[in-house]
Amino acid sequence: MAGLEQQIGELVASNRILAHEGVVDGYGHVSARHPDRSDRFLMSRSRSPELVERGDIVEHDLAGEAASGKPPSLYAERFIHAAIYAARADVNAIVHTHAYELIPYGVTAVPLRPIFHAAARIGGAVPVWDINDEFGDTNMLVTNLGQGHSLARKLDRSRMVLMRGHGATIVSSSLPRAVMTAIYAQVNARVQLFAMQLGPVKYLTDGELARAGDLEGKGTLGLDRNWEYLKHRAGCGGLSHGT
Repeated sequence: MAGLEQQIGELVASNRILAHEGVVDGYGHVSARHPDRSDRFLMSRSRSPELVERGDIVEHDLAGEAASGKPPSLYAERFIHAAIYAARADVNAIVHTHAYELIPYGVTAVPLRPIFHAAARIGGAVPVWDINDEFGDTNMLVTNLGQGHSLARKLDRSRMVLMRGHGATIVSSSLPRAVMTAIYAQVNARVQLFAMQLGPVKYLTDGELARAGDLEGKGTLGLDRNWEYLKHRAGCGGLSHGT
């Protein structure tokens, strides 16, 4: 139970951080795989991320439904999370954002590519999923498992996928990594646009991407330090400890 309570605290903090950093507004959501059950995940009821509290967290099954009890109002796009957790055993946290800076890279031929070391975490190739390809004209939301599985297939083994005319979905092995990837993906989108206006861009090489990823895995890029900083900025430093 201690592990579950800590995960819930980290999930609440993740919602607050993403809102404070401008990655999500009244929309968007973040989830975490249940620490004790790989076939369940934790996500808030349908609520703006900045307002999420511990009591809002709902346990979901991999069909995207509340796992027990009378279900509250849930996010319409919970199927994004359900389908990816079902497809990717390595994924333990997911962020879905409508960050405006990312939209241009999903509607043009210009790919989103890492341009500076801290953005190496987004990976070298960011695929683009277009809901229209398989489902025709929709309201652009992922509102059923079929659409969620389609998105998960396009994501494949990548760390994030852009959604044409919609936003992006980011995955990682932990909440801190998923949240930081979402933050730096948004920053990279801005910096890349600035750089392209100046002239040809030299992106990170495959070798640089691999080495930057290895450094984070070994903790030498200050993952814990940055996570503490982000929680402090968002005013939620004690949430992971149940306070």
